[in-house]
Amino acid sequence: MKASVRRSVGVVAAILMAGWITLAAAAQDKAGPANLDKLRIYVIDVEGGQSTLFVTPAGESLLVDTGWPGSNGRDADRIVAAAKKAGISKIDYVLLTHYHVDHAGGIPQLVDRIPVGTFIDHGPNRELDKGITEKDYALYQQALSTGKYKNIHPKPGDVLPVKGITATVISQDGNLIDKPLPGAGEANAYCKGAPTPPMDETENSRSLGIEINFGKLKLLDLGDLTKDKERQLMCPLNKLGHVDVYIVSHHGWEQSSSPVFVDAIHARVAIMDNGAKKGGSTPVLQTIKAAPGLETLWQLHYSEEGGPANNTAAEYIANPEGPDAGHSIELVAGKDGSFDVINSRTGVSRHYAAK
Repeated sequence: MKASVRRSVGVVAAILMAGWITLAAAAQDKAGPANLDKLRIYVIDVEGGQSTLFVTPAGESLLVDTGWPGSNGRDADRIVAAAKKAGISKIDYVLLTHYHVDHAGGIPQLVDRIPVGTFIDHGPNRELDKGITEKDYALYQQALSTGKYKNIHPKPGDVLPVKGITATVISQDGNLIDKPLPGAGEANAYCKGAPTPPMDETENSRSLGIEINFGKLKLLDLGDLTKDKERQLMCPLNKLGHVDVYIVSHHGWEQSSSPVFVDAIHARVAIMDNGAKKGGSTPVLQTIKAAPGLETLWQLHYSEEGGPANNTAAEYIANPEGPDAGHSIELVAGKDGSFDVINSRTGVSRHYAAK
């Protein structure tokens, strides 16, 4: 090949490579570190447990729950992968909603894999079952006893010290906010005739729940808070008002997400962190899909219980039927209240304009 031809081929290759790099940059995941003025949220697949990572424009991170133990560190590895995707190398705050194994069991494996700054929890474990909950709580206390981590026990109404968002505590150790949030407090018409749920005595009802405000965006995550506590928040006055995004409580199990609660918060988007065989109860799927104002239900897994009639549309399910691949649901939000939700399996996103 003549030198001039080789030079021409080299120039063409360089142009093609530059174009490929440009296209790759343009196609970068919408929830990646390039969105420096956005709130980025990763709803991580921990197989019917909970783990949601928030990364603020200020560069601080909040992880809500750590998923399960065991499985060769599967859940901790998925959390670390999400952190890497977000461009962070440590987690500033880990909030434990409560001490059940699918929420707090992954602590030892997580802290072995990534630095953590501060743990936030509701206070002492109240479920003295002489079983797995007490064991996981003891392992958590063992991690705290090393002195490597700060520890915060907030109360309802407190604002967490996470820079870049306003995260207000709604529920804690069975206690709830005693007055409506700003803009809330209207009478809840859905209370009339609604049954009074029995009192829950497990760790679920003690969940540390928060509402996150990012500009005009409102997101609600109450962990596994149960129907009895939902009613206290909603009747006779709706203390929460409307939200944009609802991280569905209790993985979509029917101990939570009562109609008196779901209908009143009027969420535009619900994200259910269910597993194929855990959560995604048919009554909850039906309640959420019929809720006033709902535009889309997104699910981490296809619910085998729900079946074709009750699951959301296939494009809004991160992990369809079949072997699990650990796909997540991601959300990128602007302060104007607009946001995009992305299915990491397909790369397909849906935009929700500011209202």
